[in-house]
Amino acid sequence: MADRSDGWARLADVTVGTVNTPLRNGIGWMVGAFVLTFLATRMVTRMIRAGKGPFRDVSVGGLHIHHQVYGIFLMLLAGAAEFAYQPGSVWRAVLAALFGAGAALTLDEFALWFHLDDVYWAAEGRKSVDAVLIAATMGLLVLLGANPFDTGGEDSAPGIAALLVVNLGFSVWALLKGKIATGLFGVLVPLIALIAACRIAKPDSPWARWRYPEGSAKRAKALRRFPPDRRTVWDRFKDALGGVPSR
Repeated sequence: MADRSDGWARLADVTVGTVNTPLRNGIGWMVGAFVLTFLATRMVTRMIRAGKGPFRDVSVGGLHIHHQVYGIFLMLLAGAAEFAYQPGSVWRAVLAALFGAGAALTLDEFALWFHLDDVYWAAEGRKSVDAVLIAATMGLLVLLGANPFDTGGEDSAPGIAALLVVNLGFSVWALLKGKIATGLFGVLVPLIALIAACRIAKPDSPWARWRYPEGSAKRAKALRRFPPDRRTVWDRFKDALGGVPSR
């Protein structure tokens, strides 16, 4: 008769054993540092904007130094140290946290390197908050075990690989329709990209420019679904999180 303790041990391996693997531990530190750094950065920048507290913009010789500069250096430092030294678990967690903090500082100014202009508090600056929320959500999904590249055993690998290719195709289709968040999430979670790809495209998306000519019924439907002045609960949440854009 098999040892009952061995059975419980195998059950623990299946249910929670993978939670504390080195990879999952590193991702946890990275995602945690990413979220905390973003929240702290937005708190500081909003205080600077309001003229409150001891914080001020950093300038050298009249040149404003954006905080994405610090983020880029942090990511370079952490990445180079990980590749060069491949440290043990403690230092790996430190490097993962540094990389996550650097990524938050950099993505918090995503709109700057997308528009090549300081639009941090402009309406275009909402792209930075979008980028941070998407990155944080994808990090949490990976932390919770979402892995689209796990093909299972050898027997099931061809079929899983084919489904993966199809799912990636739907993700690209959703991105072309302007569904950035659902297109990226769909890479990790099946069916999300399929639903987004089948729905009407945003009027300013590449798909709409190619397939929805001016005066067409689909163009009119896209404008009704996504009017230029459209405000959603999601937009109000981003304003509360990142600050209301300047008008």
